[in-house]
Amino acid sequence: MSRLRVAVLISGRGSNMTALIDAMKAASAPAEIVVVISNRPDAAGLVRARNADVPTAIVDHKPYGKDRAAFEEALTSELKARDVEFICLAGFMRLFTPQFVTHWYGRMLNVHPSLLPLFKGLDPHGQALAAGVKLSGATVHFVTPETDAGPILVQGAVPIQAADTPESLAARVLTVEHRIYPLALRLVAEGRVRIAGDRCEIDDARAGGSFLISPEA
Repeated sequence: MSRLRVAVLISGRGSNMTALIDAMKAASAPAEIVVVISNRPDAAGLVRARNADVPTAIVDHKPYGKDRAAFEEALTSELKARDVEFICLAGFMRLFTPQFVTHWYGRMLNVHPSLLPLFKGLDPHGQALAAGVKLSGATVHFVTPETDAGPILVQGAVPIQAADTPESLAARVLTVEHRIYPLALRLVAEGRVRIAGDRCEIDDARAGGSFLISPEA
């Protein structure tokens, strides 16, 4: 069985990219990271990818100004050149046109640092702390034209602590992102995921082995 050919799109340090690369290194893995593409030439994740022997490419958005369609055309050329079948967004800080998203619907994942549908958009950790919720976490979802609104594939939760700041909560949630994103990609690459309307159905899915309750007393 051939491995799913995956592109990871980044704009910064690429920590989730690294988690995906590490998880798919084995020859027995169902997916292969065939290219890492950044819209920023100075993205630190490009160095990380090269150090992991993963090919990289740069599609700088700046020459295209506000012409998102032209930028996406250049991006599509890179994806086609690598025979990419699937996209993982990992801190990619550009909005796509509805046409691009529709073309890749069901073949593009994103990870968001909240328990969607709560706290979409910017500063999800600040939003969570301001709301006083006791649990936060991360969500891997399929990308749709509406931001942070696609079918949810995997979620992971962490308790919020009394002394948390947005920065401390972000660091704890990031460890969850690094666990659930490779899991989500594996489920897709193994052919175990179906999109049914606004929901994901997963073959042979198992729930976590314990409850996560906060506070405990």
